[in-house]
Amino acid sequence: MDVAIFIGSESDFEIVKDAIEILKKFEVPFGLEITSAHRSPERTHKLVRRFEEEGAEVFIAVAGKAAHLAGVVASHTVRPVIGVPVESAGLGGLDALLSTVQMPKGIPVATMGTGKTGASNAALLAVEMLGLKKPALRAKLQDHKKKMAAQVEADSEKLKKSL
Repeated sequence: MDVAIFIGSESDFEIVKDAIEILKKFEVPFGLEITSAHRSPERTHKLVRRFEEEGAEVFIAVAGKAAHLAGVVASHTVRPVIGVPVESAGLGGLDALLSTVQMPKGIPVATMGTGKTGASNAALLAVEMLGLKKPALRAKLQDHKKKMAAQVEADSEKLKKSL
């Protein structure tokens, strides 16, 4: 397995569905677990160790509110951790964003934007990181970017024709 995804609660699964599809599209093996920095800290620590033993190269941690999951994961590994803050009622995700991005010196976490877009970008960043060692994966990423650019051009032409 190359990527370990931790979500803070079952409700966070909706946030990571597109990210999982991206990993599948790029044929990147991944694991997914629900764990909490606050409600199950020992489980979180054990899962980090287990996923490292299983070969995880990158961790993605998705959590809302206090959102300490990414930081806790980062404190237990020297592998890259990507944090995805989740929007919630009350502060609209600002609390989770600040909790994820404001890590203390020495505990780096790459922080994405909030929600589904952030989770999708976390998956793509993980693929890019893995692509540093895997030329075939890097080639798939280059093809993916070419397809996105072609789609923009096609959309532009379609729009102009409709005017």
